[in-house]
Amino acid sequence: MAYTTINKGSSYFNGLAYTGTNTSTAYNNGLDMSTNGGWVWLKVRNSTGDHGLFDSVRGTTKRLRSNTTDAEDTLSGLTSFNSTGFTLGTAYNDTPYTFMSWSWIAGGAGVSNTAGSITSTVSANTTAGFSIVSYTNPASGSPFTVGHGLGVAPKMIIVKTRNVAQTWGVWHTSIGFGNYLRLDSTAATAAANLVTATSSTTFSTYQNHHATSDTLIAYCFAEIKGYSKFGSYIGNGDANGRFIYTGFKPAFVMIKTTASGDGWFIFDNKRTTYNVMSTFLLANSSAADETNINRNIDFLSNGFKLRNSDTSLNFSGYTYIYMAFAENPFVTSGGIPVTAR
Repeated sequence: MAYTTINKGSSYFNGLAYTGTNTSTAYNNGLDMSTNGGWVWLKVRNSTGDHGLFDSVRGTTKRLRSNTTDAEDTLSGLTSFNSTGFTLGTAYNDTPYTFMSWSWIAGGAGVSNTAGSITSTVSANTTAGFSIVSYTNPASGSPFTVGHGLGVAPKMIIVKTRNVAQTWGVWHTSIGFGNYLRLDSTAATAAANLVTATSSTTFSTYQNHHATSDTLIAYCFAEIKGYSKFGSYIGNGDANGRFIYTGFKPAFVMIKTTASGDGWFIFDNKRTTYNVMSTFLLANSSAADETNINRNIDFLSNGFKLRNSDTSLNFSGYTYIYMAFAENPFVTSGGIPVTAR
């Protein structure tokens, strides 16, 4: 049986480290974002500055910030999706700064989806298990359902209001329905009706979680064996920490404890190209790149290993959730093991 139809993770997700030019510049991340559209997440590395999240359903120059509750704004950041990546204006591209981008391709132009009790606009890539979903909160209906276009039940959904300031909501399969985390915060898991059920076609949510007529965007992820993994682990408090099996060599890992006090740690294979991976950014913070030998992990051929006992990543008894995407599968669709490059 084929392990995955994805033989190269960077065909669907890729990171790119770049240096700003302060002029309109096309950046090559190896993804056909002109045909497929997608989601681009940008962050300055060598200075403080807000994260910038752009997607093809909301449209170019429309920014959300993972580290704030702010509504969507417009600026000269991402100005086009290209056949080999994207073009930036001067925002997230100024000198003398270095930046990091993470990009996921979706499924082309957003189309009307009527699978739910309300109509949504969806750009879905079922091969990669990723969709961008735009919808408007109805005047009533608790719960109501929203079509996501994935064909299988999602394992993680990230939701943000566009028109008003409000916290980010993150539902993850490991925290259970009726609970959520905040992407903009170090807060612990809390009860909320953000996602109360999922199916192969829809996710359920409650009208009273947002105001009537709020416009929302949801980034939905299904697990694709050998390419993406959405799981959890319990810390052991040991510097020789646990090994977390994903089934692939990671290119990107984001980790958050379900307890309060620590944020969303992002590691990738572009800022750090060899073990140990001790450089990280925080999705909930405007802080620059940080390198901390007490907060590090290894990227291995079939997963990642904790190399610390810090409360942020490996406190004894704490539960941590993660999302991970592949550099390359541990086993290809032909059943051939790959090497840890």
